Amino acid sequence: MNATILIMLVMMAGMMYFTSRSQKKQAEQRQNQLAQLKKGDEVVTIGGMYAVVDEVNVDAKTIVLDVDGVYLTFELSAIKRVVTPTTSDLTPVVAEGESSAVEEVE
Repeated sequence: MNATILIMLVMMAGMMYFTSRSQKKQAEQRQNQLAQLKKGDEVVTIGGMYAVVDEVNVDAKTIVLDVDGVYLTFELSAIKRVVTPTTSDLTPVVAEGESSAVEEVE
């Protein structure tokens, strides 16, 4: 009986460890994502509003978003996810001698 209880306690401790480890990884990933925000990134707020980043102040932990010409200030924690990074970060992957997927229509 004691061995069964011991095994169950070890299994519960292991599950708690892996759960907390997973949560820490997710929190770290979110912090990295927020730290990499820059002007021109399209984001979604926790309220579901799509906007473009105009200014990021990491020290004050605020962000100014451009929503169709209206500039709104939010806390960085109000950002749910980044929809699209700035286009300067995106580089097309086309091997030499290959044409791109987009062709001109005549």
